[in-house]
Amino acid sequence: MKYLLLSYTPSAAWDAATADSPSEEALAAFAEYQKFERELIETGEFVTSEGLGHPAVGTTVRRTADGVVATDGPFAELKEVLASFAVIDVAGRERAVEIVSRIVEVLGEPIEIRPIMSADFAA
Repeated sequence: MKYLLLSYTPSAAWDAATADSPSEEALAAFAEYQKFERELIETGEFVTSEGLGHPAVGTTVRRTADGVVATDGPFAELKEVLASFAVIDVAGRERAVEIVSRIVEVLGEPIEIRPIMSADFAA
């Protein structure tokens, strides 16, 4: 079963990690995540992972009474932002939680696990 892992981080931590020179702590955590990602590639459980652009450079599209409108940035000021996502393909929820627990232990930020709906999804 495939799961989408949504990684959130405080806005201030995002700004610090994407600054010209990230902290040694941020670099070390990223290196540990890359090691773990290689392990998941070897087990065949890794599908994809991508970091996201800063919310300030995003666009939100919504329907209003006047029609569909695109605006710059997020809808509201956020204390936590969606920083990255990954897709894993594992035997079930327990394995997804096991994997995410290891990532959270290293990175320290919360990760939301969502099953990816497909034609063969069994509730």
